[in-house]
Amino acid sequence: MIVDFHSHTCESDGTLTPQQLADFMGERGVEIFSISDHDTLSAYGTFAPPAGSRVVTGVEINTTYRGNEVHVLGYGMPADTPSFDAMLERNRDARRLRAQRMVDQLQRAGYGITYDDVLRQAPHAQALGRPHVAKALIAKGMAPEIDWAFRNLLRSGMPGYVPSLHVTPQEAIERINAAGGVPVLAHPGRLKDRGLIDELAPAGLKGLEVFYPLHDADDVRIFREVAKRYGLAMTAGADFHDIRYHSRGVGMEVDREDIAAFLTMLSR
Repeated sequence: MIVDFHSHTCESDGTLTPQQLADFMGERGVEIFSISDHDTLSAYGTFAPPAGSRVVTGVEINTTYRGNEVHVLGYGMPADTPSFDAMLERNRDARRLRAQRMVDQLQRAGYGITYDDVLRQAPHAQALGRPHVAKALIAKGMAPEIDWAFRNLLRSGMPGYVPSLHVTPQEAIERINAAGGVPVLAHPGRLKDRGLIDELAPAGLKGLEVFYPLHDADDVRIFREVAKRYGLAMTAGADFHDIRYHSRGVGMEVDREDIAAFLTMLSR
């Protein structure tokens, strides 16, 4: 079956509107999908899903812990959960502050962009991110492409780098569980310290994004074993943002039995 529990729209750092992304899911024959924008659920209620598809409410929460950027996906949360919404707002505030600090540092380094330039690259976004700063640099002719801007200006050690100051993964997991959702660790293969899984699993984590475009066969084998060891449900997501940089598009083909535990959790 074809599923995709990890994708982004212009409500965070993607380029498609929620409706365009939902239509893309339909074109690709995705049977079950989530829109998992960073730190916002604002896409929901703004699109009509393709006929015959199932939509699972989702969000990707950026967290930081012991020098690691840890992304926690939350699924199936009901709308209007005050404590959960407050956590997302804290993260969005941290994002705005980070973007302003990036601009300030880039200005001191001689790059003439402003915070308004960044906002112009995010007219619909509820959650600002580095891609919006990169796009502002491109629009001003100061960078040729996003990857270049990240490598040369916005990563650690470069003039525009500002570390993330998000909530911890433990808090995100706790808030998702308290809201009745299912917390899942996103793209574990991208963790600097994979040993964090051993710490987060006993803290209430319920799932692991085993099937992911950048996971090779060894990664999938390893994360299958980790999921089995800790009783974590397996999920799949393409992490789509923009067809220019994610040429495989949306949708991941998986065996139904591999995600059966996750679907069961969502139905409780």
